[in-house]
Amino acid sequence: MKRKGRLNQILEMPREIDNKESKITILSFDEMLIENYKGILEYEEFYIKIHTELGTINVNGYKLKLEQITEDDIAIKGVINSVDFERNIEE
Repeated sequence: MKRKGRLNQILEMPREIDNKESKITILSFDEMLIENYKGILEYEEFYIKIHTELGTINVNGYKLKLEQITEDDIAIKGVINSVDFERNIEE
């Protein structure tokens, strides 16, 4: 495992590629991209709830829409008022 980590460090691989951690990119108050998501839990025009490996991402706003969905990435567009996170608690 250490060898793989060292190789990724040498190759400057982003850590979200190696261990499937989510990466959130907020481009403006109108667009965001979530990489490595697991599923869509709720979807309304004013609220989107996304499940990730580490927890849940809640996006609040209005005129929200899922602009682009792939197996790994999801783009959200609309007027984004707030984003909050709920961490998975491991027991």
